[in-house]
Amino acid sequence: MVLVKVLSYNIRSMRDDTDTLARVISACEPDLVLIQEAPRFFRWRKKLARLASASGLVVLTGGGTAAGPAILCHLRATVERTEDVLLPLTPGLHRRGFATAVVRLGEARLGVLSCHLSLQKDERYDQAGALLDRLAGMGVDHAVAGGDLNDRPGGSAFERIAANLQDCWVTSPTGGEHTWTRTEPHRRIDAIFATKGIEVLGCGVPTDLPGVTETDLRAATDHLPVLATLGIPAN
Repeated sequence: MVLVKVLSYNIRSMRDDTDTLARVISACEPDLVLIQEAPRFFRWRKKLARLASASGLVVLTGGGTAAGPAILCHLRATVERTEDVLLPLTPGLHRRGFATAVVRLGEARLGVLSCHLSLQKDERYDQAGALLDRLAGMGVDHAVAGGDLNDRPGGSAFERIAANLQDCWVTSPTGGEHTWTRTEPHRRIDAIFATKGIEVLGCGVPTDLPGVTETDLRAATDHLPVLATLGIPAN
């Protein structure tokens, strides 16, 4: 088994305190970071690369080419392949996409997907199905998906995913539960999911980690992050 730390984080296009954002990410010591609302417009690649570098990571894929989702990774990850996916556009709504990759960490091979689902209920439900289809088509035994679902447990899109994957918070809750809003968190709309066979050792908002303060969590962006520690079976 290989221990892997996965962080999911909506960074609101880096419009808040980016130094604090990088400090929070670094304190979580992630192997993989599933980003939502990465910069998408003017010099977006440079901005995302600067955040990755300040966090001790590198950009794996995504950003503007995935309509917002991105993946950062630690240098110990070996990249097998990446693919940015644009989802069907509904007129009048925001374009959505997935950032996806297959990586190797030690002796473990893992599919990875970062998502930011629609605000519109029917479109969001369809995108949840597309997420499951994309994971199934990666050709891997083990995969993890995470992001801003714009839905809470009990919602149709959330439950469509949770019916097929492990909801890591439910499997092994650690730290805080709610991710929205940052000042008065009362909803869990950000989540990390894992395929069966992955051991979830803990998952939640990292409220009790050394170097992660409530002040920093409120200043970094408008969502709270979700951190999962996973045991990935070796190939």
